[in-house]
Amino acid sequence: QVQLAESGGGHVRAGDSLRLSCESSGPTTDLYAMGWFRQRPGQELREFVAGISWNGLLTYYADAVKGRFTIVRDSGKNTIYLQMNTLKPDDTATYRCALERANVPSTTFRRYDFWGQGTQVTVSA
Repeated sequence: QVQLAESGGGHVRAGDSLRLSCESSGPTTDLYAMGWFRQRPGQELREFVAGISWNGLLTYYADAVKGRFTIVRDSGKNTIYLQMNTLKPDDTATYRCALERANVPSTTFRRYDFWGQGTQVTVSA
């Protein structure tokens, strides 16, 4: 059974940085694509933030975070990271990592098979 555990959220000011981590456990998790999504309070929609291919060579970003966020993976640690710089109040959300049983990540949350519980990021003006 695949399990995903996020960490690294917090309450910061606009312009600050945070690094989120997502550690995966279970069989062959290093063979699959992974992504970060965020969910704002009161919203059902899980907004795609960033995704990374199984080998870490391909990365994808939402327009809203391009140039500010970076996704990387450390297969040896079964962990992906989301480095978030120049944070804005609009980035406030619960951030969740997810695993898709595919080589390349999609931007649609319904395509993902396993999800973490999430970590809260709050950015004050």
